[in-house]
Amino acid sequence: MEILDTGIEDLLVDLKPLNKALENANFVLASQWDYERVTYDYKVGSPEKNITYYIRIQGYAVEGDVDRGDAVIKLMRPLLGKHYYPHGIEYGENEEFPETLVKRSTNIIENIKANIEPFAK
Repeated sequence: MEILDTGIEDLLVDLKPLNKALENANFVLASQWDYERVTYDYKVGSPEKNITYYIRIQGYAVEGDVDRGDAVIKLMRPLLGKHYYPHGIEYGENEEFPETLVKRSTNIIENIKANIEPFAK
């Protein structure tokens, strides 16, 4: 599910302060990065058996190189996904998400926005 109206989509941010801000918010730079893209995941526990939710923030380099650490990242719209063990994460429109989870996710992203906006280009 796309998390709408967060204000972070299309922000341009240097990689180093972006990494720091997301690390401070307990996001993990996922191993899906490459020279042009970054993916950050935040694990949200659930009382449902074998289900974990994830907030995912992705971006891609518009300048520089992620591997060298000198990239300027353009952020994309954040996603909320549901992990089904052992199959993987689903972000589809047909997924149901508790309203409290959506609100919590929005609040987390609003806090991130406040922390990265001073570094936005």
